[in-house]
Amino acid sequence: MLSLYFYKTDFVEKKGVNLTPDDRGYYFGDGIYEVFRVYNGRIYEQQAHMDRLQKSAADVRITLPYSLEQIGDILTKLVQLNELVEGTIYMQITRGEAPRAHPFPAEATPVLLAYTTEVKRPLTTIQNGIHAISLEDIRWLRCDLKTLNLLPNVMAKQTALDRGVQEVVLHRNGTVTECSASNFMIVKDNVLYTHPANNLILHGITRAVVLRLANALHIEVQEVPFTLEQLQQADEAFITGTTVEVTPVLTVDGSPIGTGQSGPVTRKLQLEFERTFAL
Repeated sequence: MLSLYFYKTDFVEKKGVNLTPDDRGYYFGDGIYEVFRVYNGRIYEQQAHMDRLQKSAADVRITLPYSLEQIGDILTKLVQLNELVEGTIYMQITRGEAPRAHPFPAEATPVLLAYTTEVKRPLTTIQNGIHAISLEDIRWLRCDLKTLNLLPNVMAKQTALDRGVQEVVLHRNGTVTECSASNFMIVKDNVLYTHPANNLILHGITRAVVLRLANALHIEVQEVPFTLEQLQQADEAFITGTTVEVTPVLTVDGSPIGTGQSGPVTRKLQLEFERTFAL
């Protein structure tokens, strides 16, 4: 299996990726990114990712170095060249190279970097579930933009691992937002609840898919804020994300959610996800 990268204008081996310390992504985290899932050699929900990429770029005022159609062609070719059947594509676009200064540089050209990784579906955690803790959400107020500024997420995830669990449920003054690397949903009395897709959470691609599947399954959905107390009283909880799909959350802060097992609504959504995408 090959391992080519796309860097700036061409497909190259890793040693051909000559990142410079003058790249604003290195200095300031001045860039955006997307992670695409590949199933059976096909890019999952590609258009939704592209739409989000375009919004992130527009809001942080980065001019995309290629059209969305050209970026799609680049990613498709990267999958083909690397003979990727199941895995992920990581792609980032930085504002470009310039001497270190806070204002946007007038002459910098945005830089696109993309590569693939072979990753299998996390079937054990999807089936058996994970455990989580809760932490105050200390991130900035534009969490809807998929930028390179991920240090708070990294610190939250490491705190979870240090405490022997797999994820963090973030909250702002007791109101649950999302997780360190995924969106979060609960079920109470067969109603699905999740935080509204505003500036406080990332508009997850798999989140949107799950809400679409819930609608098809006639599961009532409420996109409304809920509290940590309501979380603890929920019947079920699960996370959604490109690499985690639909994964049950069994406990939060050591307390079981519902029965402490994967619930019927979660399982129904998992089965529909697999059926819809022929997994």
